[in-house]
Amino acid sequence: MQHLEDVLRRGLNDPDAGWNMGSFGAIAEFHHVAGDAAPPRATALEQGTTRGAIRIDRLEGVRPVAYETLSPKTHRWTQGLSLCLPEAEAAMHRRDALTELGPDEGAIRPEDREAVLFDMGLAQPQVDFCIRTADPALLATLRAQAGRSLFEADNPAMPAILKAHPHRVALTRLGRVEVYQMIGGPETGGTSPEGPHTHVLPKLLRAGRTHSANTPIPEGWVPCAGFHPKSPVMGRLGEDKSFDEVAFEAFQSLLAAWGPEAYTAQKEQVWQALGTGTGPEAWREPDARVARAGLRNAIRQWRRRHGDSDLVAAWARAFDRGEGEADPENPGH
Repeated sequence: MQHLEDVLRRGLNDPDAGWNMGSFGAIAEFHHVAGDAAPPRATALEQGTTRGAIRIDRLEGVRPVAYETLSPKTHRWTQGLSLCLPEAEAAMHRRDALTELGPDEGAIRPEDREAVLFDMGLAQPQVDFCIRTADPALLATLRAQAGRSLFEADNPAMPAILKAHPHRVALTRLGRVEVYQMIGGPETGGTSPEGPHTHVLPKLLRAGRTHSANTPIPEGWVPCAGFHPKSPVMGRLGEDKSFDEVAFEAFQSLLAAWGPEAYTAQKEQVWQALGTGTGPEAWREPDARVARAGLRNAIRQWRRRHGDSDLVAAWARAFDRGEGEADPENPGH
């Protein structure tokens, strides 16, 4: 049986792993950048670089949910481990206006603890999405606009934030992710910088959801942190790479311990059918969404592990034509 704390600690020391905290539409991510100096080895559930940091403060009551989701690219899939709490325990403050919270005494780095934290007022269920600054000019603007929505057309606070690039801090009941890098925009070529970064997507925020429908979180539970172990099919920047059997098997052990039974059972049954040379004509596509994803990813994974064949091509034509099912927060994956 996998021990969750050990799994997470190993992940914090793997430069190919990624992390996040947030909601559907407001998320802070922590990643290593190839070529950067290696951070110190994590002994607690905390890791940081000059670009950002993550700290997990609590595992009591956490339900880990391992999952694989479909990619719009039929030679890929994505994988992750969500750390979930019951809905009531996961709930944060849901402030709907810019709110000053005072000095960030819980900051991961001591030098950041006198800077002032402001809740951006995104009113998200499981995250207080904040900015942190000690810049006098930005502080004056934020304090003058406290109590207003950042999305009001005439509010000068949002332009000031985008110009000043303050730290972003995502707070959940499990801990925090801090991002020190610039906000993606004109000064970064219109894209998020490599490594730790944030996304605030108003269109997704309006949905009021805690997570993507593609992530099989059990009813009544809410993901408060995400761990993305090294992918067997993608590099750190989402580029294709040669299949990594070691990374694949490592995640399959997490999936066996904490994955949805309907998904894992469908994969095993499809692999058994492929292994015995059974064609797709005798197979019934399952009704449940999570099992259908298991069917399609089983075909993709068999192909990456064993190579192409007339048999696997027939299964793909029957059940994995590649349309739809993309995650709106990771459209290119």
